[in-house]
Parts: sequence; structure tokens; C-alpha cells
Amino acid sequence: MTDTKQHLLDMKDVSIVFGGLRAVSNVNLHIDTGELVGLIGPNGAGKTTAFNMITGVYTPTEGTIHFDGNLVNGKKSFQVTQMGMARTFQNIRLFADLSVLDNVKIAMNMHIKYNLPEAILRVKKYFQQEDEVTRRAMDLLKLFHLDGHADDLAKNLPYGAQRRLEIARALATEPKLLLLDEPAAGMNPQETKELMEMIRWIRDNFHIAILLIEHDMGLVMGVCERIYVLEYGFCIASGTPDEIRKNKRVIKAYLGGEAS
Repeated sequence: MTDTKQHLLDMKDVSIVFGGLRAVSNVNLHIDTGELVGLIGPNGAGKTTAFNMITGVYTPTEGTIHFDGNLVNGKKSFQVTQMGMARTFQNIRLFADLSVLDNVKIAMNMHIKYNLPEAILRVKKYFQQEDEVTRRAMDLLKLFHLDGHADDLAKNLPYGAQRRLEIARALATEPKLLLLDEPAAGMNPQETKELMEMIRWIRDNFHIAILLIEHDMGLVMGVCERIYVLEYGFCIASGTPDEIRKNKRVIKAYLGGEAS
């Protein structure tokens, strides 16, 4: 029986070739509204390349990517953001010399209703919306325990706080799907534990889907409902954390050791 359900994100037979190198080959992946899905694999498996195709950085050589019923292929990154996707990066990409508050307010600008002449003339509508954006940005910072740092420069935050700010900024765009590229990179065990709880909390409180790339297997197994495994650009397995944990091919390719 054919699956006719429309998924929030649907990748079908997606491949990309760089020169003679096939970086991702015939990948099929889907995410439904409210799901928390993991994408794992060894270094060079094609995980970030897949993220970059989903978010419009790269256009697939073959196959299609649909988001919320609309074709992603050929869209620019800003258009994909407007469709309702937001992402973080493996290497933190904040506006380092802007304040913590301004980092979040910039992300909210795509939802403002005033136009350029109204901003230049500083009409009442401009001030009302700027006040509203500031209030909403502060509310978001409060949720991530960053409100006390609102006026600090982003570059002066501790590493873990910069990670939280990047996630808060992504959420400020009001996405339907949040893509997290190795959010636990560089974190200590306590910070990783707190991140795991935060990811669950985001999914439950913002009612969004999350796609997570992560090397920390404890984090992936602890928060994800389904997991896809890439190796050399191919999807070699998909299933629940328990199914992935016991999959012999996955153990050999990535997890190492014996199935528990």
C-alpha cells in the first residue's frame, strides 16, 4: 500500500554530486509535524550536506525535497526560512559584535509589518512594532536564561550560552521545523544533559518538528523518536533508537562495539 500522507519534510531519492564525487546518494527521509528525528553517521557521511540541501544552501542533483507541501529545490536559503525552517550551525554563527537582544530581534524582522518609509519617518506604527519585537525577544531570552545578558555582546557570552542564543535566534523566526547541526559540540557532560532537556522542552512547548545531527550518541538516543543513519552518502538504516542500537550494520559503521 502506497503512503499518500503529506509529511512536513519529505526527501525523495535525493542525491548530490560535487565534481565526480557523489556526496549523498538516493536518500529518502521524512519528518512529520511535532516529531524529533535524528540524523547520524561517521564524519564525511553526508549529514551536513543533507542539511544544506534541505535549507537551500545546495540544490540536489537528483530527487526532490518538499516542505509543508512546497518544493524546496531551487529555493534560496532566505526563501526556505520564510517557508518555515530554521537552523543552527556546527560552528556557531552569531552576530558577534551585536548585543544578545539584537541577535534575536534581527531574526524577528521577517515578521514585522511596517515598511521602509514608516521606519524612516518613525511613525507611531513603527514604534509600536519595535516595542512589541523587543518585548517578544526578551520573553524568548528569558526562556533560555539569557535575559540577564540582553545588553552584552554575543561574543562575550560563555560557549554554552552562545549555543543557547543561536537556538533562541532560530526560534525567533517562528519555524515549523528546527534543524540543529551538532548543538552539543564543545559542551561538557552537564551542558549536554541540560541541552537534551532543552531540546525536548522546545519540541513540546513550541510544537515544532526538530531534525538533529549529533555525534553524541547518548543525546541522540535519549531525545529522538526516529533516527536515520548515513554512511558514505547512503542511508543504511532508519528506525527507533532501540532498532538503531541493535542494527548490526550501524554498529559496524558508526557505534562501535557490541549491540547491547
